[in-house]
Amino acid sequence: MPQIVRERLLKVESILVSQPKPSNDKSPYFKLAEKYGIKVDFRPFIDVVPVSVKEFRKQKVDILAHSAVIFTSRKAVTLFFEMCKNMKIEVPADMKYFCVSSQTANYLQKYIVVRKRKIFTGLKTAKDLLEIVKKHKGEKYLFPCSDIRKDDIPNFLTKNDYNFTEVVLYRTVASDLSDLSDVNYDVIAFFSPSGIQSLFANFPDFKQNKTRIAAFGPTTAKAVRDAGLVLDIEAPMPNAPSMTGAIENYIKVSNNIK
Repeated sequence: MPQIVRERLLKVESILVSQPKPSNDKSPYFKLAEKYGIKVDFRPFIDVVPVSVKEFRKQKVDILAHSAVIFTSRKAVTLFFEMCKNMKIEVPADMKYFCVSSQTANYLQKYIVVRKRKIFTGLKTAKDLLEIVKKHKGEKYLFPCSDIRKDDIPNFLTKNDYNFTEVVLYRTVASDLSDLSDVNYDVIAFFSPSGIQSLFANFPDFKQNKTRIAAFGPTTAKAVRDAGLVLDIEAPMPNAPSMTGAIENYIKVSNNIK
């Protein structure tokens, strides 16, 4: 947790999570709300907009010239196969797929017959996936992604002279949050720099005042500070690997819970 500013250590009664509401009622956010009797709302601060076929063609990417595809999200999987369908491209049966996690790999089964394809799966992170990619340097990789993405995968592929093509399949844009203009929360939790950008795109004159800011990941934390905001809750930390864990630790102190 960042160094606590005592005058900002106020009781927490409401939290806004800048992500979609979990579909699983066993989400730790619901448990947090019930355990401490606080209000937890969800509202995605960013939207994903697919590129059009026209925009895709402008990138001059030949999908069939590649032997493997790297997927880092289920959204990328969906939009890749939708684009292939729209462009009447039949993906070859021998195409290989490298997925960042088992969740992404399992989702891939909606679009392919697994026994006819080769799927390589990382444990959870891009670093895990790249350890697998190292064993398949002879492939020609296609990396479908957003216009805003992390640099780790393309930087690794470039640095190590892999044959790969990056293609933008979707854009990240600020959600319309105008209905929140008169709503105040004790804590707002952010998960990407794009969320911070969306906050100021919607509310250019936003003043933090007594609102506590929580951030997940170093790039999000940096975006909070670069925006001139006070970062009150930070994750992951050694004593709090998750956002909910970090928020709970803060609540125990701010709400004087023994």
